[in-house]
Amino acid sequence: MLTQEKKLLLIGQVTALSGIPIRTIRYYESLGLIQSIGRTEGGFRQFSSNVLTRLSFIKRAQSLGLSLQEIGEILEVYDKGKPACDEIHHKLKDKISEIDRQIEQLLTLREELRQLLSGWDSLSTKPQETICPIIQNN
Repeated sequence: MLTQEKKLLLIGQVTALSGIPIRTIRYYESLGLIQSIGRTEGGFRQFSSNVLTRLSFIKRAQSLGLSLQEIGEILEVYDKGKPACDEIHHKLKDKISEIDRQIEQLLTLREELRQLLSGWDSLSTKPQETICPIIQNN
């Protein structure tokens, strides 16, 4: 039983080992992304050592652009005992499509801005009816 207790980590230890702030750990727990095993007599959260694996996964998935909701859906599949790789594959493909749409929107915006700037004329007097007629008249 003593070895079991040694494996439990207090929230401060989880923070030290994962580099994730206590406030974020609490937030992840409130979302159901991680779970504490219980609390000490003093009320401190206790976690099993596998929380570090989950936190590492969450950080990596976020760095790939996945939202906490998407990460939660993946972890839900995993927690049901199923491999999560198919779910991850699907979400990453969706993420690529989303990035492609954003790139297209940004390219369109860049072209519009270039067109505005190409014929830019400074105004020496303050216009009465508009803030800047160059962008408001287009």
